Amino acid sequence: MDYISTRGSAPALDFAGATLAGLANDGGLYLPREWPHFSEAEIAAMAGLPYAELAARIMQPFVGDSLTPERLLDLTRAAYGRFAHKAVTPLKQLDEQQWLLELFHGPTLAFKDVALQLLGLLFEEFLGRGDENLTIVGATSGDTGSAAIDAVAGRAKVDIFMLHPKGRVSDVQRRQMTTVLAPNVHNIAIEGATFDDAQATVKRMFGDTAMTSRFNIGAVNSINWARLMAQVVYYFAAGLQLGAPQREVAFAVPTGNFGDVFAGYVAAQMGLPVARLIVATNVNDILHRALTTGDYSQGTVTPTAAPSMDIQVSSNFERLLYDLGRRDGVALAAQMAKFESTKAMQLTNSQREGAARLFSSSRADADDMAQAIRWAWEKCGELIDPHTACGLHAALASGIAREVPVVTLATAHPAKFRDAVERATGQRPPLPARVGDLFEREERCVDLAGDYAAIAEYVSAHAMPKG
Repeated sequence: MDYISTRGSAPALDFAGATLAGLANDGGLYLPREWPHFSEAEIAAMAGLPYAELAARIMQPFVGDSLTPERLLDLTRAAYGRFAHKAVTPLKQLDEQQWLLELFHGPTLAFKDVALQLLGLLFEEFLGRGDENLTIVGATSGDTGSAAIDAVAGRAKVDIFMLHPKGRVSDVQRRQMTTVLAPNVHNIAIEGATFDDAQATVKRMFGDTAMTSRFNIGAVNSINWARLMAQVVYYFAAGLQLGAPQREVAFAVPTGNFGDVFAGYVAAQMGLPVARLIVATNVNDILHRALTTGDYSQGTVTPTAAPSMDIQVSSNFERLLYDLGRRDGVALAAQMAKFESTKAMQLTNSQREGAARLFSSSRADADDMAQAIRWAWEKCGELIDPHTACGLHAALASGIAREVPVVTLATAHPAKFRDAVERATGQRPPLPARVGDLFEREERCVDLAGDYAAIAEYVSAHAMPKG
């Protein structure tokens, strides 16, 4: 299996190369040259597998010759052995149709752990084969940062620089990043910035030859293909438990950067019978507008109680547009260049029609989020966080036939957003015991202006050169 860029001019890489590279050097995102596909019989044979074995089975076609099946299984067992629930991503029933897929049982209480615990091991595996160092530069709206830092803290040959918009993440999210004091961890709070500003800085650094000539710049954001590959697994895990491949399943996905829901699209291409993927946004609704009217135009980011979704540029949407546009990298490069210069573009008819075959969307405002949190508590006795609430709001309003189960991806533990949950329900969710002393730990973070030169200078002063 080799990997090609959505913009058509970067060299193809194998899985190891794409994992370490992150973003392609033409500014595009890597995708496998073709989608592997499982037959109904092959999917049925996966029922009942432990999560780590299911993960290795689903990932093997993407990994190719970069890892033996035995080594891949070793890595998935190590990654998912740290989760607090033996099922790793357990399903919980809400009513006769609605289900929650709990993705927050990893060490930092968010769905990002499912991918990043594995990605940290993959970095270590591939870097150990040579003498190169890796400089990870990432942007976070809250959860990616803590999950990535946990995954690589203290690992050899890796430095991580995590950018977050100052004052726009929850106190729990911030402390999960800034209380990790390993010498290879560097937290940067960008003053007066949004996640989109931080993400733009990261992408600019990948294209800055002054930086890339000195450092191997790598990615942990969902621009890194290995992130999405790992997230495909839990769609299969949920589908199998609910009757796949003989039964279709729909998924409602809280969505900001489009990575998590694109993993569902990949699962469908691989043969999982997905009835519908419901893209759930908050008021930062660029994806809802794109999918309903074809208008992909950047607006002003509005802070909400669901900060991980406070995004107006969804990087992974490019992967979908490429796949729906018959994988024409030249055409997509021109389309994305226009968007990057004007902050607006219209989807083509083929892109809109192709998306509509599998995707629908929903927008949740503050009242919608609060109502969904209350519904889950009052009707089902479940506390959910505001991001999950956006997904549940979309699921309840979806109008999907009642015989089709609808799975809402529960993307974060409610204790990460205690204030919002308490406002809606009167219940203040406690932090799990394994992170219970979070507010007694020392913090370490540097505040920088939202200026590319200042951030690049800081990375240059603290990162290990290539090797």
